[in-house]
Amino acid sequence: MERIKLQENNERLIKEAKVDKAILAIGSTESHGEHLPFGTDTFVCYDLALELADRLENTVVVPPLWYGVSQHYRHKPMCITLSNDTLTRVLKDVLESLIYWGIKKVLIINGHDGNIPPIEIASRDIKTAHPEMGLAVLDAWWQTAGNLLPKDTFEVWNGLGHGGEGETSIALAIFPELCDMTRAKGMIPEMDDNVKLIWNFEELTDYGASGAPEKGTAEKGQKMKQVLIDYLVDFVKRMDRQGWRYEKRAT
Repeated sequence: MERIKLQENNERLIKEAKVDKAILAIGSTESHGEHLPFGTDTFVCYDLALELADRLENTVVVPPLWYGVSQHYRHKPMCITLSNDTLTRVLKDVLESLIYWGIKKVLIINGHDGNIPPIEIASRDIKTAHPEMGLAVLDAWWQTAGNLLPKDTFEVWNGLGHGGEGETSIALAIFPELCDMTRAKGMIPEMDDNVKLIWNFEELTDYGASGAPEKGTAEKGQKMKQVLIDYLVDFVKRMDRQGWRYEKRAT
């Protein structure tokens, strides 16, 4: 496509582009410690969306959502949050709008943990109402990157943490001018591997970040970004071949 951002297109261009796929990035506005900007989650997932669309055909990136479900992070300035119900309704309305214009292949790239439940609910409701829809979700890129990269890529906690080693690394690779590594610090909570204890973020760390942000580097971040984009390009092309359905095999 000549222009992959929907907001930069017009009626003529979007018709000529014959768009059949859309990518939606969903982030948040919240503290990620004193070393990263409030818009980190959206900056990251929107950058991934744009890089991905640039390597695909007939794909548009719709405007990202800068607000997510962040009540559990609001002990630090300056969190702006939606409720679970509001985000669920917004997502359903966005997806219904895309369906109305004939776009029935959608990939959601999520940048924030609090958005995962609303995305799941909205996606399930849309898929039930529109079974012909091809709908996929990358709900936790930070975990996916850790799964795809060699196990010795990160020094602490497999790179995890809110504003931690992994997220700080990819921030340094994408928007280094907004990062202040002199302020990077976090804490690592002891969490059970099997049972989820529901938390507010202030219970996990004394700062706005968890994990080991001081271990973040642009080199690690570039590796994360590259492995994610390569994987997503392969995934979308594979889905196009499969009609955005799982392949079924007899046992």
